[in-house]
Amino acid sequence: MIKIYLPYRAKYNQMQRVLAADVGGTKVNMALCYVTDEKIEIIHSVKYASQQYASFTDIIKAFLAEEKVEQPDKIGIGVAGPVIDNTVEFTNLNWVVSAKEIAEVAGVPVEHVALINDLEATAYGLPCLSDDDILTIHAGEPGHSGNAAIIAPGTGLGEAGLFYDSNGYHPFATEGGHCEFAPRTEMEAQLFSYLKVKHRRVSWEHVVAGPGIYRLYYFLRDVLKREEPEWLKKEIEEKGDPSAVISEAGLQKRAPICEEVMQLFVQQLAREASSLVLKMKATGGLFFGGGIPPKILPLLKDPNFYETFIDCGRMQELVAKVPVKIILNDKSALYGAAYYGAYGL
Repeated sequence: MIKIYLPYRAKYNQMQRVLAADVGGTKVNMALCYVTDEKIEIIHSVKYASQQYASFTDIIKAFLAEEKVEQPDKIGIGVAGPVIDNTVEFTNLNWVVSAKEIAEVAGVPVEHVALINDLEATAYGLPCLSDDDILTIHAGEPGHSGNAAIIAPGTGLGEAGLFYDSNGYHPFATEGGHCEFAPRTEMEAQLFSYLKVKHRRVSWEHVVAGPGIYRLYYFLRDVLKREEPEWLKKEIEEKGDPSAVISEAGLQKRAPICEEVMQLFVQQLAREASSLVLKMKATGGLFFGGGIPPKILPLLKDPNFYETFIDCGRMQELVAKVPVKIILNDKSALYGAAYYGAYGL
């Protein structure tokens, strides 16, 4: 498994209590962890709905008070947004959080609070996963050293890199999911024009994330005039989560329009994943994180994905050598936040 470089790891040889959290636009996973050099043990964990709370500090207060957990020694938080000076303004939530606020609420020194990007946290969590937590869908040419990359479609589209220095990997955050969407085919040009009406600047996150699924659906229905079954229209209206309804119907082959949506979604995901590999020169491997990939495994194993992934012009031979893996354990970012909280400061 990947060896992550943490400069202060050798300094601590005893168990540390770390309050860890993986904070996204839809949910917050929070846990008290016991961290040692050998393992991370989750003592108590709770999942919160992000939209039901006015701020992240309210969730911390609820967890510490209602769950009656031990006072943590340190805090590690993975957040869905760019962290600057230990402060984050969330991308898909109306929250602003700083390490200072968290320290005051939790009663720990501010120098013991770490805020890192959630994809960076996922990278730090890789050493904590077992072989069963990661599925290789394309072996590539294993054994090549080099940088690695993570792409994670969920509520948004997260991307991160792992710089390799011959001794270990150094995770770093990016905001690559917000780079501009680039159409290649005539259909993609039509999709771009459709999205441009609603969004002044069309990013990859508009296409390759949970909300992108229903955007693709309405594009196929309204622009390309694909048929929308009456039962499907009713189900979308009643269940209130169009992306979930559409993806489920597509995977179950219940409606041709939904099957086409998911094929198009996977193609676009493959294209951006391929671009990320090239930008990072990720010969050490590409990891898929986030909530969506484990749910659409049959589509990621389909030739449609891999043929699109390696269709990258003169660099096809390089991209074809890259191992492609799916992170199956949804606690990877939580583990990584705890790991960095213990040894990264």
